[in-house]
Amino acid sequence: MIFAVLTTVAAFWPLLMGTGTMGKIMRNIPIVVILVLLGSLVESLLILPAHLSRSGLAASRRKGGSIEEKRMSLWLKRIISGPYARLVDFCVAWRYATLALGIAMFLLTLGTWRGGWVKFTLFPKVESDLLICSLTMPAGTPVERTKEIAAYVEQCAKETLAAADKERPKDAPPLFRHSITSIGRLGGGHGPMATGPQKGGHLAQVKIELLEGEQRDTSATKLAMLWRKKVGTIPDAEEITFKSALFSAGNPVEIHLSLDDHDQLLAAADELKEELVGYPGLFDVSDSFFPGKKEVQLKLKPAARSLGLTLNDLAHQVRHAFYGAEALRFQRDQDEVKVMVRYPDSERKSLGSLEEMRIRTSDGFEVPFRQVAEVKVKRGYASIQRAQRLRVIKVLADVDETVTNANEVRMDLESRFLPQLKNRYQGLRYTIEGAGKEQKESMADVANGFVIALFAIYALLAIPFRSFTQPFIVMAAIPFGIIGAVFGHLIMGHNLSLLSMFGIVGLAGVVVNDSLVLIDATNRIRRQGADAHGAITRAGALRFRAIILTSLTTFAGLTPMLLERSLQAQFLIPMAISLGFGVLFATGITLLLVPALYMILEDAHHLLASLKAKALPPTASS
Repeated sequence: MIFAVLTTVAAFWPLLMGTGTMGKIMRNIPIVVILVLLGSLVESLLILPAHLSRSGLAASRRKGGSIEEKRMSLWLKRIISGPYARLVDFCVAWRYATLALGIAMFLLTLGTWRGGWVKFTLFPKVESDLLICSLTMPAGTPVERTKEIAAYVEQCAKETLAAADKERPKDAPPLFRHSITSIGRLGGGHGPMATGPQKGGHLAQVKIELLEGEQRDTSATKLAMLWRKKVGTIPDAEEITFKSALFSAGNPVEIHLSLDDHDQLLAAADELKEELVGYPGLFDVSDSFFPGKKEVQLKLKPAARSLGLTLNDLAHQVRHAFYGAEALRFQRDQDEVKVMVRYPDSERKSLGSLEEMRIRTSDGFEVPFRQVAEVKVKRGYASIQRAQRLRVIKVLADVDETVTNANEVRMDLESRFLPQLKNRYQGLRYTIEGAGKEQKESMADVANGFVIALFAIYALLAIPFRSFTQPFIVMAAIPFGIIGAVFGHLIMGHNLSLLSMFGIVGLAGVVVNDSLVLIDATNRIRRQGADAHGAITRAGALRFRAIILTSLTTFAGLTPMLLERSLQAQFLIPMAISLGFGVLFATGITLLLVPALYMILEDAHHLLASLKAKALPPTASS
C-alpha cells in the first residue's frame, strides 16, 4: 500500500517543477494531489483499522453476508474461474503473440495521433460568457467616428443574438444579458499571455454578456462567428477582432518577422498575411504595425551645411516658432505662469506658413526656410517594436478548432512557406511565438517530468520486489495507459492538450498500482513453492476483484467531471479523460498482458541460466 501511494506521488511530483507560464499556472494541481495522497496514506494506515475494528465486519463475514453480496460474489467467481481463467491461459500460452499485439496497439495509437485523428492544442479553448469585439481605427481618427463604429458593432451583436433566440425554444431565456462599450481603451485580455491595456481615441471595445453556459444551448464560439459575419468589413478600420474564449495561452498563430529595411519588412508581413488567409479555419488575420498620425519630416539641403546649420538647429527653431519658446516665468497668487514666445495663430495654421518662415544661421543672418530645408508629409508609426536592434512585426491569426488545428498550421508554415519567404527577403528572420512558443516550453517540461517520474517509479518498485527486472513488468502498464488516454479523447471528442499531458504523467503513477498488486501476490505465492505459471494465474484470480474495483471506482469518481458543463470544469476535463480512460484501459492490460510479460521474463531467466551453464568450463572427473 505504501509503495502504491508513493509511486503516484512520484508521478505527480515532477509537475511541480514546470518552468513555463502554463507550468506555473498548473502547479496547484500536483500540490493538491500529493497532499491528498499523503493524507489518504495516513488515514488508511492509522485511522481505517480502528474504524474496521468497530464496524462488525468480521461478524458479518462469519454470517456469510447478505443475499446480494452472495450473488455478487458467486457471479465474480464464475467470471474468474471461467472466461478470465481461459483468457489468462491463452495469453500465457501465446505470450509472444500477446506482446506483439500489445505493441501493435501502442503503435496504432501513435499513428492516430501523428495521422491527425486526434489533434493537439496547447490549451483547450474554454468558452466564456462574454463576447468581446476589439476595434482599432487609424491613429488620429476622431472620437466621434470611433463611437459611431462601436455603436454599429454593438447593434449588430444585439441583432445577432435576437436572431439566434428565434431558433431556440420559445420558453428559453434570452441569450443577451448586458452590453458595455469602452471608447479610448482596449483591455489587455485574460490569461498568462495577456498584455497591458492600450489607450487612444481611435480604440474601442464592445463586450456582450451572454446567458450562463450551463443554461445556453448555443456555443459562444458560434455566436461570435455570427456576430463577425453580421458586422462584415469596416473599410476604414485598421483591425477588428472577436473573442469568445475565457482566456488564452497566447495567439494560436503568432509569427515575428524582423528585418532592418522597414519597407521590405512590411512587404514580407503582407505576403505572410496573404498566405494565412488561404488556410481554411483561420480568421482575424492581422499584424502589429499600425500607421501613426501624419507628421512633418524635415530634411536639410546641401546649402544649409555650408551656412553652418544642423538638423538639430533647424528642428529647434521650427519648434520654437510653432510651439513656442519659454521667455520667462512669474508668480501669480499660488500659480506659476510661463510666458511663451511664438508665431501668431494666423502664421501657424498651414504648411505654407512653415515654408515661409525664416531660419537664423550661426552668424546671425536669416535665410528663407525653402533655401535650407525641404518638407515631406508622411504618416509616422503608432509604435516601433525591435528585437536584437531590428524592427519586428508580429503577424497574428486566430483559429477555428472545428475546421483546422493551430499546431498543424504552424508546422506547415515552418516546413514550407517561411523558408521560402526568408529566401525572398535577404536578412529576414522569423520566430514562432505565442501559443507555439509556449507549447515548446511546456512540452519540454512535460517530457523532462515524465522521464524523472519513470526513474522515480522504477526505483520505488525495485525496493519491495528486490529485483531489477520485475519493475519493468509493472511499468509496462504505462504505455497502455497512454493508449486509453488517447482513445478517451477520441471518444469524448476532445483534442489532446497540455492538461492531457499532465494527466498522462500522473497516470504513470496510477496505472502501475494494479500491476504492483498482481506481481506482489505472484511473488508471495511462488515463495510458497508454486511454479511461475501456476503462481501468476492464481494471483490473477486472487487479485481480480481488487484490481477491477480499484479501476472502476477511480473511473466512477472522475465521471462527474467528465460530464460537467460548467466553465470551471472545462480546464480539468482533458486531465480527467487521461486519468479515467487510461486507468480503465490499463486494467485489462494488467489482467492479461502482465501475466504474459511475467512468463516472458521467466523465459529470459531460464535462457540466461542455460547460456551461463554452457559457458562454464567442465569440471575434471575424479
